[in-house]
Amino acid sequence: MFTYFTDTDTDITPEEAKKIGFKLISMPYSINDKDVYPYEDFDTFNSHEFYDSLRKGTLPKTFAISPEKYKSYFEPEFKKGNDILYVSFSKAMSGTFNAMNIALEELKELYPERKFYQIDTKGITIMSNIIVKEIADMLNSGKTVEEIVEWSKTEVLHYATYFFADNLSFFRKSGRVTNLKGFMGDLFGVRPILNMNADGMMTNIDKTKGRMGAILKLVDYVKELGDDVANYRIIIGHSDNLELAQKLEAELKKVFGDNLKIEYVIVNPTAGSHCGPDGIGVAFHSTRR
Repeated sequence: MFTYFTDTDTDITPEEAKKIGFKLISMPYSINDKDVYPYEDFDTFNSHEFYDSLRKGTLPKTFAISPEKYKSYFEPEFKKGNDILYVSFSKAMSGTFNAMNIALEELKELYPERKFYQIDTKGITIMSNIIVKEIADMLNSGKTVEEIVEWSKTEVLHYATYFFADNLSFFRKSGRVTNLKGFMGDLFGVRPILNMNADGMMTNIDKTKGRMGAILKLVDYVKELGDDVANYRIIIGHSDNLELAQKLEAELKKVFGDNLKIEYVIVNPTAGSHCGPDGIGVAFHSTRR
C-alpha cells in the first residue's frame, strides 16, 4: 500500500487533497512574529485578508520545517506498513529538504523495508499544482507509482509556468528570483515576466509595461510553447486579484477557443510571502520550460 503526500506550496487545499487521495505537508511562514502552519493552524485560507495585510506593508517570512516535523508526517505511514510517494515543490528552492533527508535517514533505520519516492515538480504554486493533479489522474487510472516516477523523469519538464509580480519588494526581500538584481520596474510601471526553469528555479526572463501588457506577454508564451493546450488542464493562479485572472482567461480563449480546461488557484500564503499581492500566472502543458 502507498500513501501519497504533497505540500501546501503546491496550492493544493485540504478539500482537493482529500478528493484526489493525498495528504498535505504544511509549509510554514511567519507573520507579525507568529509562526503559521497552513491548514494546521487554520482550516480555510483567508486569502483576501492575508494579501491585504501585505498591501498595507506586512512582510512575512518563511522557514524550513524540522526533521521531527517530517517524521510526524511520515512515521505513522511507515508504522502502518505503507510506502510513500511525495510530490513536492522544487528541491532547488528551499533548504527544507535537507531536514527531510535527515528525517528519512533516521526512519530508514527503524523501517528498513519501507520505500520512499519523491517526485520533484521543479516548480512551486501553480507549476506544482498542475503536475500533482496530472499525477493524481494517473494514479486513479491505474498507473503504478513506479510507472509515474519513470514518467516524471522527462514529463515534469513538459509543463511550464509564466507569471508576473505586481510589487517587486517581496521578491527582492526573498532573493528567490535570478536575474532580478537592479530591476527598477516599480518606478516605471514595468512588470518582470518570470518562469520556473528546468533547474527548478524562478528566473526573470522578460519585462513589459503595465498589467495588461504583462497578461498579453503570458499569452504569447503559451502560444509559443504550448503543446496540445486545449486537451490539457490550464491553471491560472493569482494572489488575490481574480479580476486580472479573468482577463488572462479571456485573452487565452481568444487564441485557443472557449473550450479550454481552465482552473483557478489562489497562491498559498507561504509562496505568497515571496511574490506578494496581485500577481498572475499560468501553468500549461508545453514543449519545454
